[in-house]
This record gives sequence, structure tokens and C-alpha cells, in this order.
Amino acid sequence: MARNANWVPDDVDPGLPSAARLSDYLLGGGHNFAADRALAEEFLVAQPNGRAIVRLNRAFLRRAVLHLVDHGIRQFLDLGSGIPTVGSVHEIAHRAAPDAHVVYVDYEDVAVAHSRMLLEHEPRATVLQEDVTDPHTVLAAARRTGLLDFTAPVGVLAVGVFHFVPPERDPVGVLEVYRDALAPGSALALSQFTWDLQPVEMAGVVEVMKKSMNPVFPRTHEEITALFAGFEVVPPGVVPPPLWRPEEEIAGRDDPAQAGIFAGVGHKR
Repeated sequence: MARNANWVPDDVDPGLPSAARLSDYLLGGGHNFAADRALAEEFLVAQPNGRAIVRLNRAFLRRAVLHLVDHGIRQFLDLGSGIPTVGSVHEIAHRAAPDAHVVYVDYEDVAVAHSRMLLEHEPRATVLQEDVTDPHTVLAAARRTGLLDFTAPVGVLAVGVFHFVPPERDPVGVLEVYRDALAPGSALALSQFTWDLQPVEMAGVVEVMKKSMNPVFPRTHEEITALFAGFEVVPPGVVPPPLWRPEEEIAGRDDPAQAGIFAGVGHKR
């Protein structure tokens, strides 16, 4: 189990792995259980580049948030935010814009419990325990926090979450509801697993994650691009994270063909 059990909600089943806790382990965090760590090791057998993929996804999140801050956005709705680690959205945003507001959304108990602890004395950020595939409920709850004004631009972050949304839940339709609630000048930053990069390894990941509470549904580049419907995707487009506006110090460090995910940012005009 993790280093401190005080954050564990009473009704959590430590024997059922979750994607949030698996990711926490791969990032070097301590809010995970033995079952999560065991499944993470299986994940790494299926996808030996797994730790790099998780790191690249987090790095994309950072660059995307800073891009949105540069474009005047001071409000963020982070869908499927997971377990906070160093470099969470509110930390990134507040360094660049101290007046930024952040609403995190997740339904995993440990992720929400730890987020509440972390944000206990942070008046400009909060966490909601909601299902991101129920956008009307999420949007209503976000408005009630008083932290987000949907008449002004909002940055919606869907980083590493929509590959957990099965086709029958209509991910395009879900994102359309969020999009339609946003004011012009808002934006969507999104990344998700793809079949198009290392398909053999991705098939292995799919099988491994069937043992968790969060099976995954990789998508093609065309399907991921469709998730940006109604947004104007900014250059360089929907690409592997190492190619999305890399900073000088990370340029050339990672092989895009082994990135496992596509990522992009789109603006609502």
C-alpha cells in the first residue's frame, strides 16, 4: 500500500486496480495499492515504453496549460484529473497567472480524496466527484462552485481520459455538450491512446486494462481528430506529444513513433 493510509476512503476496494492509481505509480507517486502496482508491471510488459508515455502525457498537459494562459484563459475545467502530482494544473496555471481558477473532475475515490486534501487551503481550485461522460451534471456542478464563469473563456482539459470512454457512450457527443457550453475564446486540450502507434503493444495494453476498473478504448488519428469537432485545431495539429510545441530542452529526446498517444489543442472561435 502507499506510504500513508490516511487518504484512503473507507469504501475503496484496494484489490481492484484503477487507471488513476496505476498512472500515479508509473509517475512515481505513493497513492496506489499493491494491486495497482502489480497491474502496472503487467502494463509495462505489454508496453515497455509505458513510463515514458505517461511522462510525455504530463509534459503535454503542462505545455497546453501554458499555451492557454498565453491566450488569455484564466479558467480551467480538468476532466478526469486523476491523482494530483507535482505539476498539477492549478500549480502550472498559478505560476503563470496567479488569478487562474481550476475545477478538477474525477469519479475515482482515491483521486478525489487526495485532491480534496491537496486543495483544502486553495481558494482558487476545487475538485468535483462526477462522471465526465455526464456533461450536463458536470457543468451544473462546476457552475455551483462559483469558480468558473462560462460567459468568459474556459480551457477544458481532457488529457488522457477519453480513451476510457467506450464508443457506446458517444465521446464526440459528450465533448459537443462541453463545447456548446463554452464562450468564444475557450479551448480544448485533449490526448488519448491510439491504435496508429505501436498497435501490437496497444493491443496488449487493452488486454491488461480489462483487469482494472478502467478498460481502455484506443482510437485512430481520424477518430481522435473528430473529438475536436467545433474547435479550430492549432498547429502542429493532432500529433504525438513530443511533436506538440516541444520546448528546446526536450526536443528530440523521445521517439514520436513510440509515444502511444495523439494530442492537440483546439480553440473555439
